[in-house]
Amino acid sequence: MEHVKALAIKGIMTLIVLYVILSLGFGISFINTLILTVVLGAVSYLLGDLYILPKTNNMIATMADLGVTFIIVWILGTVLTGMGLGTMIWEAAISAVAIAIGEYFFHSYISKKPLGANKRLRASYSH
Repeated sequence: MEHVKALAIKGIMTLIVLYVILSLGFGISFINTLILTVVLGAVSYLLGDLYILPKTNNMIATMADLGVTFIIVWILGTVLTGMGLGTMIWEAAISAVAIAIGEYFFHSYISKKPLGANKRLRASYSH
């Protein structure tokens, strides 16, 4: 149940940020923003939140999320929208920075939850 709650929080945060930047700011369709949100949420939750964060620290996991966001929004965004890589790079960079800021706070939240490998991380914070 904790995973569902964490994914819901992450998904809502990501959708709002990407909608404001990509849809409102750059005119990318809502459906493309939604697809990017789902793909990005799944990849970054598994990689950044459940794998990297428990083994390192918040800043390293946040930087990993920044990189993952940039790559996914840049490459998948280019495929979905038909924009050139050179054009989509700005949307990806702005999105990556904004998502990374949110991820920093999200990591603080999930570090306190019993989510798989985070159980060990949570135990280390309580000492």
